[in-house]
Amino acid sequence: MRSTLFSVAGAARILTAGQGVRPLELGERRFLHPGPLRWLRAVGWAVALFFLVALAALPTIEVLGQLLPQTDAARFVANLAGALVALAVYALAVWLAEGRRPSEIALKPMLPELGVGLLIGSAMFAAVMGIMAGFDLYEIRSLGAASVWTAAGRAVQSGVVEEIMIRAILLRLVWRAFGPWIAFAVSAALFGFGHIANPNATAFAAICIALEAGIMLGAFYALTGRIWVSIGVHAAWNFTQGYLFGAAVSGGDFGPAIASSTARPGLPEWLTGGAFGPEASLPALVVCTAVGLAVMVLAWRAGQFAKRP
Repeated sequence: MRSTLFSVAGAARILTAGQGVRPLELGERRFLHPGPLRWLRAVGWAVALFFLVALAALPTIEVLGQLLPQTDAARFVANLAGALVALAVYALAVWLAEGRRPSEIALKPMLPELGVGLLIGSAMFAAVMGIMAGFDLYEIRSLGAASVWTAAGRAVQSGVVEEIMIRAILLRLVWRAFGPWIAFAVSAALFGFGHIANPNATAFAAICIALEAGIMLGAFYALTGRIWVSIGVHAAWNFTQGYLFGAAVSGGDFGPAIASSTARPGLPEWLTGGAFGPEASLPALVVCTAVGLAVMVLAWRAGQFAKRP
């Protein structure tokens, strides 16, 4: 038992770049104080906070995109500004409505945990494409130098804004209302089927994203008690997929890329992801779900799913 605890602590310390894990703060005060209908207050606050962040961040990106010069670098600035607005609005709303400083976006562990997340996200996607190339499922061609700003901006937007909305808001507050397992099921399902309207999306693609990202990114949040690793993994996966490999990202074009990756014609879409991209492929499903389940086990052994008083 002692050796198991040491191994869990060591793995957690590596994944947090030495920052250590902390219990996930679900909210205990003001609007989320203990008492009658706490579950209903938590669900209502989840819905309100979700739309508050969305209606603050996304219009910021759109408005700045119109006001700033129509260049790739300016669009990156707009995406970055939207991400910062999302963080600021979330922090202020939690401070006012929940009476606490949001430790899930604490600044001290931000850079080291983001760095770990970026490494994990890029390594996982590279592993997926290595499997694709090894089994001759994809054709990967080098295209040469390309502007990085569009892909970087979109990676920042998706990593920060979506992780706040899905993990810091929905997962956390549904966890507060109904416990961790319903929270993981609900947040993963909403994240997966939130992609169903994307170009070239299929039900299988939505299920893949729910199982791959919904579980894995939530598991990193549950283990660390913060969203920085999840943000890093999410952003790096999208950037590596769209810019470094030039593959479709959730059915869409991620902008200029230094390579082009396309599925071999005639192969089943469940094997390659088809036009939706590698996210909807069997190799991605296996790699990401395996990582997600491993991190879930670490979080469980670290006591992060223990019943709150």
